[in-house]
Amino acid sequence: MKPSTIARTLTIAAVSALTLGMASANAEDKGCSEATLKGTFAYTSTGFIVADAPPSFIGPSAEVGTQTFDGKGNVTFTFNASTNGSIGPGTSTGTYKVNEDCTGTFMEPLGGGFTAHYSFVTDDNLNGFQAICQDTGVVVTRFGRRQFPGNDWRR
Repeated sequence: MKPSTIARTLTIAAVSALTLGMASANAEDKGCSEATLKGTFAYTSTGFIVADAPPSFIGPSAEVGTQTFDGKGNVTFTFNASTNGSIGPGTSTGTYKVNEDCTGTFMEPLGGGFTAHYSFVTDDNLNGFQAICQDTGVVVTRFGRRQFPGNDWRR
């Protein structure tokens, strides 16, 4: 290898290691918890249920509503949904867990013995989240934005 190629390779490796180290340090410094995720978020979910669900659930799925995190690990949902063409309102209550790096999970009981399990990441300084359903046979994503972002959520 030429000296300039070796120097370039070592520089790239050093910058990569430094960047990865900074990303880890930043994730650890966030200090998120259930208490830091509190408030009402307007959300939209879209996708498909392809298997492992009651037959009436299999097909395209869309949902819009509000999701309220209480800061203590409980979450409530008020929504209108279209599941395989069946349209209607609903409410549900579930639980959530937030990791120190501001990622987490929540579950949403949907009725008929079906509970959706989501993994999420917060964004925009806890004013939004992006989630994906982690259940077999379900391909659904959810995007939520804080409904009233001007309110001080830390109170």
